[in-house]
Amino acid sequence: MSILQEVRDSAAFVAQESTWVRIDFDRLMEYAASLAEKDLTQRGRAGPSHFIGSVQDTVAFILTSTSVNFGSGWHPVLQKLPGASGAITMRTHLVQRFLNRGPLTAFELSSLTRESCAELFGQDPLSPAGELMELFARSLSDLGRFLSENFNQSFVELVKSADHSADALAEHLIEMPLFDDAEQYRGRRVPLLKRAQIASSDLAHALGGESIGTFNDLDRLTIFSDNLVPHVLRIEGILQFDSGLVERIEREELLQRGSEEEVEIRSVAIHAAE
Repeated sequence: MSILQEVRDSAAFVAQESTWVRIDFDRLMEYAASLAEKDLTQRGRAGPSHFIGSVQDTVAFILTSTSVNFGSGWHPVLQKLPGASGAITMRTHLVQRFLNRGPLTAFELSSLTRESCAELFGQDPLSPAGELMELFARSLSDLGRFLSENFNQSFVELVKSADHSADALAEHLIEMPLFDDAEQYRGRRVPLLKRAQIASSDLAHALGGESIGTFNDLDRLTIFSDNLVPHVLRIEGILQFDSGLVERIEREELLQRGSEEEVEIRSVAIHAAE
């Protein structure tokens, strides 16, 4: 079975078993009908948090930035750029590195530490954000070693090895531990694979769907379910959360990664979108 089909099947299983989150199918149909009336073809990429260069540099940027596309729980303690969110702050700092000094090589990535990541992303390694910088260093170091050990230190060779398949690229990426976005739910492995799927989507968009940016199965990608997409679906009335769960969220209580509540929130959002 393809990994993307496994995401779909697992999301459907969680939606069927779910205790904390359910889909309002009447509202879902109304919402889907409203989307059909809108122009959804445009996707903005201009601005300081986006980088487009040569094919090689663009591929390097997307795989590097995707490797650290997580950590919203730390955003309240990040040192942010004026008027920017945590995510935009991180990407903007990375863009500046690419513009000023070019891509981080596989060797540079594999050598990153908490302190060097903090310098790269404009953070204090001794602050609460230092924990996120430690995770960033792990993820980027994994990427550097993965490229060195399997793809002659080449970002492009990694993408070429997928042979124009988003599914195959995701399979490659989840060989790195922090890309393997999967949890256990009632005895079943549930892959969500937010970042492993984002990579091919962003590559296709940045490269205009040409050359190694061509993926023949982009339509098999699911939504990239994190904490924000389910929130939007709940505000739109599509996802209905248990009242006790809503109270905990409104108290800003931390939902542990891998908890039933967290897995249901993300998985039922995927199933609703499907």
